Amino acid sequence: MIVQADQTILNSLLDKYEASKRFSGQNKIERKILVKVATLFPQYQDHANFEDFSAINDAVDHLSRARLVEAKRNRANNYSEIQLSLDSLAEAYQYLDRTPKSDIHAAIMELLVRYQGRNEVLDRFCLSQIERIQTNKTVSYYNDDLLEFEHSLMAVVALFQIPKETFARDFSVQVFKDSKVFDRISSKVVSLLFEYGDFPEKEQVLSSLNLIKNPTYVNFKGSGVIILKGQLIDLSVLPGDIAISSELLPDIEVIKVKGNIVMTIENLTSFHIANGSDHFLIYLGGFHNQVRRDFIQKLHTQNPAANYFHFGDIDAGGFQILQHLRRQTGIDFNPWRMDLETLVQYKSFCRELTENDRHRLSQLLGQGFDDIIFYMLEHNVKLEQEAVR
Repeated sequence: MIVQADQTILNSLLDKYEASKRFSGQNKIERKILVKVATLFPQYQDHANFEDFSAINDAVDHLSRARLVEAKRNRANNYSEIQLSLDSLAEAYQYLDRTPKSDIHAAIMELLVRYQGRNEVLDRFCLSQIERIQTNKTVSYYNDDLLEFEHSLMAVVALFQIPKETFARDFSVQVFKDSKVFDRISSKVVSLLFEYGDFPEKEQVLSSLNLIKNPTYVNFKGSGVIILKGQLIDLSVLPGDIAISSELLPDIEVIKVKGNIVMTIENLTSFHIANGSDHFLIYLGGFHNQVRRDFIQKLHTQNPAANYFHFGDIDAGGFQILQHLRRQTGIDFNPWRMDLETLVQYKSFCRELTENDRHRLSQLLGQGFDDIIFYMLEHNVKLEQEAVR
C-alpha cells in the first residue's frame, strides 16, 4: 500500500526545482519541472496492484485540485507525468511544512558573512561556500542542521584562540556551555580544518591547536643540560631520554646544548635508536604541536649558533612536516638523511606509492625537493625513516 504518495510526489518535484537552473537563475530556456509517475512508483504500471494504483491516482488528483501540480490522465486512466505549478511554490512548501532552499541558503549566507574574516581558515572556507551557494551547489559540512553548522564555525574560531593545552570536554563547556557538543561535531570540524588549513596530518589537527585528550610530553636526550626550577639535569650522562609534561615546560629556566647539532626526529622508534656525542635529539611525534614548538623555540633562543636538522620519512608527509616545522618555528631546519642518496642506499626497504602519495608529492614540487620527488614518482618509491640507520 502506498503511504503518503502526495508527499513523495511533491518532495520529488521540489527537489528537481531546487536543483534546476531555473532555481539558480541560470536558465536560458524556461523548462517545466516534471517527474515521471512510473519512475517514482514502479508498481504503478502493474494494474493488478489496484490498491496502489488507486492510491497514487488519488494523490495526484488531490494535488491537482489544490493547484500544486498539473497532470492529465490518458484513456487508460493513467498519469504519465506530473508538472510542478510554479505559481504555487509557496503553497507547495507550506503543504509539506518544508523550508524553501532559498531560505536555507539565505540563513547559511548570513552565517558565512558573519564568520568571514575571523581567521585564515574561515576566510577560505566562507569564500568557497559563498561561491557554491551562488552556483547552487551543496554547502560543504552542512547536513540540514543550521545550529550544528554554526557550532562548527564557532569551534574553528575558538580552536585558534586556545592559549594552552586544553581537554576537549573543557573546551566544549567553555565554547558551548555543554561538555558533549564538540564531541558530536569534532570529526566535521577536523575535516574542515584539514581541507582549508595548513595541517600535514589530519590525525593531529586538534593536538596541534592545543586541544588534547591527555597532557603532551616532550621527549629529548643527548648532549645538553637543562635547569628546571633550579635543578640541573645533565642529559649527557643519562643512558636514555627524559620526558617533561606540558605543565612543567614553563619552569625550564635553561636549555644548554653542549654539542653543535640539534635534531628533531619524526618517529619514536628512530628517536630511541638515534644517538650521537654532539647531538641534542627531540622526539617530534610527526606533526608537532604548540607545546613542542614552544620548547624548540626556547631552545633555539638560548642556542642560536647550533645547527638545526630534521630527520623524517622520505615521503610526502615527511617533507610536509619539515616545511611546517620551518614555518611555525621560524628556524631554518635542514633535512637529515632525507635525500636522494639515502633513498637509493635503502632502496630494498622502499615501499610503493599510493595515488594519494603521488598527488601530495606533486603538490610539493617547487619547494626545494624536486630532485628526490621526481625520482620517487619515476621509480614509484617512498621510504620510512625506521629503515635508515
